[in-house]
Amino acid sequence: MLPPPSEGSAEVAARVGAVRAIQADRYRDHGIRTNADADGELLETFCAPDADGRALLAQAAEAMRLSARGYTRILRVARTIADMAGAGGVGRIHVAEALSYRRRAPTN
Repeated sequence: MLPPPSEGSAEVAARVGAVRAIQADRYRDHGIRTNADADGELLETFCAPDADGRALLAQAAEAMRLSARGYTRILRVARTIADMAGAGGVGRIHVAEALSYRRRAPTN
């Protein structure tokens, strides 16, 4: 009864492979291969969002009480989302999507 998937496994694998190739090329001179491996200066150089994205991330960090680890994970995911979209930089839309994947802490 469910509709067929809009993308098959082969198409998804091709997209993932293309994004991983972009990341490998980006980091080829830095000894890492993916956004998940980026840290410190590389994180700031390649994963820093634009001004609107920084503002959204700062608001979310306060509202969601993000730890430093959580903050950097959002940056890495936002960079990957930007790569999947073919964007040269990380924008507000990429940060917003990365934040949407974050689990919310239960509130009582």
